Amino acid sequence: MILTWLYAPGDRPEVVAKALSRGADAVIVDLEDAVAVSRKEYARAATAELLTERPPVPVHVRVNALDSPWGGADLTALAGLRGLAGLRLPKISAPEQITAVADRTGGVGLHALLESALGVERAYEIARAHPALHGLSLGEADLRADLGVSAEAGLDWPRSRVVVAARAAGLAPPAQSVFPDIRDLEALAASCARGRALGFLGRAAIHPRQLPVIEQAYLPGPEEVTAAEEIVTAARATPGAQALPDGRFIDPAVVAAAHRTLALAGRPR
Repeated sequence: MILTWLYAPGDRPEVVAKALSRGADAVIVDLEDAVAVSRKEYARAATAELLTERPPVPVHVRVNALDSPWGGADLTALAGLRGLAGLRLPKISAPEQITAVADRTGGVGLHALLESALGVERAYEIARAHPALHGLSLGEADLRADLGVSAEAGLDWPRSRVVVAARAAGLAPPAQSVFPDIRDLEALAASCARGRALGFLGRAAIHPRQLPVIEQAYLPGPEEVTAAEEIVTAARATPGAQALPDGRFIDPAVVAAAHRTLALAGRPR
C-alpha cells in the first residue's frame, strides 16, 4: 500500500539515486515539468538506463504530455523495461488517450493526471477507459490555472470529483497532489488532514522532508486503531448490524472500513 510518492527530476540521476533511499514508498522520475527542453533526451536515456534493472523501491515515470514533441518517444523508450513499475500520464482529458497508451505499452500500469476542467469533467470515463489504468490524480497547479482559482475552496469540488470517480470505477483512492512549499510542514500537515477527510489516500512529495509528515497524516492513530479493533471483534462475536455498548452502530460497511484501517495500520515498511 503506497502512501508516499517522491518526485525526482529525470535529468539528475544522482538525485534519483538519493530519492530511492529516502524512505518513500515509491519514486516518480519526472521527465516533464522538472526537465528543461534542452535536456529531455538526456533525461529519457538516463531513466531508461536506470530501469533496465529493478530498483530497490517501485519507480514510476511521469512522461511528457502525449501531444508534446517528446511524449511518444518517452513511451517507446520505457515500454517493457524490467524496472518500470508504472507510467504517469499528464494532461489527460479523454479516455481515448488511455486506450492509445495501453495499446503501445504492453500492459504496464498507467496513472492518469487530470489537469484541466475537461479532464475533471470526464474523470469517470477516463477511470474506466482500460484495465491497465490503475489510478487517477489531480495536477493541481495546471488545474488552478485552467479554472482561474487561487483559494483552496475552489478545488474542493474537483478533489471530491476525482475521489468519487476513482472509487466508482473500482480504483484505489487517489493520492493528493504535491504541496509546493517544502518549508511549511505545518501547512502541509493541515492540507493532508483536509485531503484525508475528502477521501484521498497518501500524497506525492517534492522533497524528502515532506515524507514523514504525509505518512503521519495518513496512517491511523492509536485511537482509530483501537476503535477499529473493537468493531472487528464485536462483528466476529455477533455478525450483522448491532449497537456497541458505547452507542456506536455498526453494520457491514462500518466493519469493512475498520478492516481497511487495520490493514493500513499494519502495512509493511
